[in-house]
Amino acid sequence: MTSGTGDVVRTSSELNPLETMMWRAEVDPRLRSPVVVLDVLDTEPDWDRVVASHEWATRFVPRLRERVLEPWGDWGTPSWVPDPDFALPHHLARAQVARPGGSRELLDLAASMALTPFDRERPPWEAKIVTGLADGRAAYVLKVHHSMADGLGLVQILRMLHSGVREHTDLPDHPEPDRDGPSRLGLTVSQAARAVAAVPTRTLDLVSAGAGLLGRLLTRPLATISDGSAFLESALRAAVGPVVPRSPLLRRRSLERRFEALEVDLGALKAAGRAAGGSLNDAYLAALLGGMRRYHQRFGAIPQHLAMGMPVNTRDADDPVGGNHWAGTRFAAPLGDADPVVRIRHVREVVRRTTGERVVDGLGLIAPLLAVLPPPLLALIQGGATSANDLQASNVPGMSGPAYLAGAQIVRSYAFAPLPGGAAMITLTSHGDTCCIAVTLDPAAITEPDAFLEDLRAGFDEVLDLAPAR
Repeated sequence: MTSGTGDVVRTSSELNPLETMMWRAEVDPRLRSPVVVLDVLDTEPDWDRVVASHEWATRFVPRLRERVLEPWGDWGTPSWVPDPDFALPHHLARAQVARPGGSRELLDLAASMALTPFDRERPPWEAKIVTGLADGRAAYVLKVHHSMADGLGLVQILRMLHSGVREHTDLPDHPEPDRDGPSRLGLTVSQAARAVAAVPTRTLDLVSAGAGLLGRLLTRPLATISDGSAFLESALRAAVGPVVPRSPLLRRRSLERRFEALEVDLGALKAAGRAAGGSLNDAYLAALLGGMRRYHQRFGAIPQHLAMGMPVNTRDADDPVGGNHWAGTRFAAPLGDADPVVRIRHVREVVRRTTGERVVDGLGLIAPLLAVLPPPLLALIQGGATSANDLQASNVPGMSGPAYLAGAQIVRSYAFAPLPGGAAMITLTSHGDTCCIAVTLDPAAITEPDAFLEDLRAGFDEVLDLAPAR
């Protein structure tokens, strides 16, 4: 990826605490974190151009040529280092979809890629051009480890592979890639030396902070205690979240994954949100909850609330390309509202209250502590937290204009997010005037996926009916 000047964009070599957690927790296979992007193409792209664009992108996005190196004994922080043996054919391939080449066969192929673990000795990404689809269409499937990029970061990377025109355009000259990096021993020694050298500075910072706190306690004791108590209470609410019983209907978990996809009109969903006094995201979440409500009703019992997780974007304009910049939130989502207008307003209030907390990123506060735990213990804690969510949802702005990959137009783009222990993860990605809804299910929890998809469509339909006629 390049900046506006065509320079190579450099990012931090060390994984941040959240990325470290996602990487190390995979000692439990339920907590694997692949993000799978499925682009539907109007025709088969030119293979030579596909290869050339990926070769170019991997040189301008050094992260795509880097693997994760752990210090000895998992002491310290895992870091991105150049893969000296990087070879594009290990990451880019072609595949033929199973007959008859419909959407079901394509979704199953993408899901099978998600279930295949990454080779942790290589850069954690792979892509396939899929041919054999009905009507002469093709697809591009990209799988990336979540520690490499979040949803918005992945959109940034994908823009490097896309063009605004179908015709071939010359790419800028690319730099020679780095192939030299530290050894495991060298990484361990350098991090240990840096930690020792930082002790005096950290000690002074701690003394300074303590002196400041003591000064405030002496001059404004009641206000300081009250402020500190409010901060701790907010941090606890953000880190732990509400206690919501898991739905008995969705209780089981497994390693299996099933992908589903649907699309809705972006303008209509926005208008429906406005008609009920909410936003696009409010209407989206209300539609998901409407589908969940119907699915529970189908089997006889509707709980009043559902444990729901939702990432909140914290990315700034000057943050580097890729990486992870989000705060994880968890709340009791209302499932008892039959009226979609009431549901939209209720969801809006719950989300507003959750994201309006003094401390929103509770996970960010405790991640530095969790990231240094032995991986099995980390996985036990992290798995217990994420499996408590019956529904996770995300909303990612995608491509607003026409986009092409090696001469083929991208007509739809779906982002299937990881499902680390939950029952369902549903992601909305905007693509032009369409909302592409990617659904990742655990079939042990959602035992009737066809019925669930039918109920989800009905949930969107009842929300879309609120939009004024155009």
